[in-house]
Amino acid sequence: MHRQLTAHHVVSHESAALLHGAPVWEMPSRVHLIQRYGSNAGSAPDIVRHRSILADDEIVTVAGVPVTSVTRTVLDCVCTMPPLAGLVLADWALGTGVERAGLLAALADRSDRRNRRQARLVLDLADGGAQSPWETRTRYVLLRAGFPRPRTQVPVVTRLGTFHCDVGWDGWGPLIEFDGFVKYQDGVLRPGYDADAARFVEKRRDDAIRATGRALVRVTARDKASDIVRWVLRETPAHQRPRLDPRLDLPEP
Repeated sequence: MHRQLTAHHVVSHESAALLHGAPVWEMPSRVHLIQRYGSNAGSAPDIVRHRSILADDEIVTVAGVPVTSVTRTVLDCVCTMPPLAGLVLADWALGTGVERAGLLAALADRSDRRNRRQARLVLDLADGGAQSPWETRTRYVLLRAGFPRPRTQVPVVTRLGTFHCDVGWDGWGPLIEFDGFVKYQDGVLRPGYDADAARFVEKRRDDAIRATGRALVRVTARDKASDIVRWVLRETPAHQRPRLDPRLDLPEP
């Protein structure tokens, strides 16, 4: 497709995110391009053309294809995508070493002021410790419900050593782990991977964590947001249970 386009273009938005190796909440059905000028905007229904002028440092090359830089890509996405989808990319960016301050500064300098408030919110909530889009979704569900801001990779010192749980709070409430089905299948994660042995190790880990007095909640991709909220509240001691004030600035995913 790249070689078939005649007008000067740069791959952008979620299409650029994929080329950068970022996870996305939903696989895009169209290719996004930034062009200085247009050509047959309606000729290709699977292409979305954006009119903009890019600075030299906003263009990089990936596999021989001109692509918006990681910073420009993240900003384009958090300004145009629903907050959860944008948060997935912002989490990824911080996890790869991109600095939040740099993203916020680039957002402030952005000439296109549309959706700047939403973008700033998403960047503020981003956490580089998220290791999958579903972990981001779990955190988003808790934030939207009005829980205090959770953190990622919560350290727990146990008799078996220190473990890190996907989502939770320091010193109170349950710890939340996201379970993907793939880790319960033999040979999927690596050659010789033994799912039964992994279950045994996981059970010892869970028992050691619970022995510290912390509850552990496991969630999956099939779980409803309302169920996750209910389980977390149920496993939170009454004297620690927060009064939830649902956030209207975070729409239902």
